[in-house]
Amino acid sequence: MGTTIEITSSDGFKLSAYRAEPAGKARGGIVLVQEIFGVNNHMRKVADGYAADGYLVITPEFFDRSQKGVDLGYGPADIEAGRGHSGKLDWGNTMKDTQAAFDIAKSAGKVAVIGYCWGGTVAWLSSSKIAGLGCAISYYGGGIGGNVGEAPKAPMMCHWGEKDHAIPMETVKKVESTYPGVSSFVYLGAGHGFNCDERGSNHAESAKIARERTIEFLRTNVG
Repeated sequence: MGTTIEITSSDGFKLSAYRAEPAGKARGGIVLVQEIFGVNNHMRKVADGYAADGYLVITPEFFDRSQKGVDLGYGPADIEAGRGHSGKLDWGNTMKDTQAAFDIAKSAGKVAVIGYCWGGTVAWLSSSKIAGLGCAISYYGGGIGGNVGEAPKAPMMCHWGEKDHAIPMETVKKVESTYPGVSSFVYLGAGHGFNCDERGSNHAESAKIARERTIEFLRTNVG
């Protein structure tokens, strides 16, 4: 189990973060970026999982800029609320908050940004904007299509669901053709949120393969 800490962004804004530490010496750091549902039970479990793999994990509560302590489930009302919170944020402040988490995580060595859903887009932007990043990994980043012009400057991996209602395959193909150096994987039969074992869209086989690829990518680029 991790602990809750407070981090301070460059504009002075203070936000909470979930910090999960490895049992022994860290292999490196991870900034873990939430879905639109806040830093909920699932995101804390994901953080604990990466910590068990040997990484210091900092999971900022980005939605603190909209409302403190957002922790949502996956019903229609939760989706609506999550979209409302994400809609109040701007990428500039989100990058400031990501940088603040990066500055803590780098005490463990090289750092990766890993994001899911809304956080997948944050991971993409981090690859472009966070100097010194070891790598970035995006799971079904719905906003990447609108940010294709932000060229990755760090090693980048993207995981996509073939049946994702929110991300058409045309977007995936555009990313792949524009940036052939990006490691991009499409999972047949998987939809949006396929990694989350608390959602009906969970696709366990795809989640397992994606995680194995993610860990290999981390070992190569972070440690």
